[in-house]
Parts: sequence; structure tokens; C-alpha cells
Amino acid sequence: MRSWESGGTEKFGNSIFIFEVAGLCIGHLGHLHHELTPQQLGQIGQLDVVLVPVDGTYTLDPPGMANVIRDLQARLIIPMHFFGDWSLNAFLAQMKGDYPVRISATKSIILSPANLPPRPEILVIPGF
Repeated sequence: MRSWESGGTEKFGNSIFIFEVAGLCIGHLGHLHHELTPQQLGQIGQLDVVLVPVDGTYTLDPPGMANVIRDLQARLIIPMHFFGDWSLNAFLAQMKGDYPVRISATKSIILSPANLPPRPEILVIPGF
């Protein structure tokens, strides 16, 4: 993985992908292992939607990921990389009281700036 600072490779590094499409800024946090620095948050900028890894084993633990989510302030938080109910439930328990949780009835969603929630919320999309 490439380092934020040196551009060289880094063991257990991470890449964050930012997509701007259809008026939305979407961030995919990859396999994030650490909380983000103010400099990294500035490089990422304002996200509308963030896809967050929540397995808590190969990635940041739920308390650390909760801090990242609070720092990013995206309006839609979509958990990913949960390997069974235990890791998803641990993440949702950590976030309880901070954000409303909505469970999608379908495995696909259509997003636009017009249908983003007015306040940040977590959307769980069923796995395959």
C-alpha cells in the first residue's frame, strides 16, 4: 500500500477511494487500520456517503471506527466487510444512540443528492 506521506509502500497500509459521481462524493475506507489525522481528513474532504469496514478484526475496532465516522460527518454511513451478524452487531452497538439505523429491504439502493437523509444515519444493506 502507498503511504500518505512518503508515497512508498507501507506494511498494513490502506488506500481510501473517493468517487465523485452524480453529484455525490462517496468514500470507500478500504481496510482502515487507524484513526485519521487532521491532515488526512483534510485530504479526504466532505463526503456525502462513506462505506466503512466493520469487521473489527482486520480493520479498526468499533470504538476507533466510531471516531472516524464522527470526524468524517457523512450523511450516509454504509457498513461493509462484516463477516456475520457478530461483527455488524458489535459495530451497531457501538454506534447506538449516535445515529439512527435503517435496514434496507433490498441488496441494491439508488442514491442521489435529493434522497440523502437530512441528518447522518447508518444504512445496512443485506449481504449476498
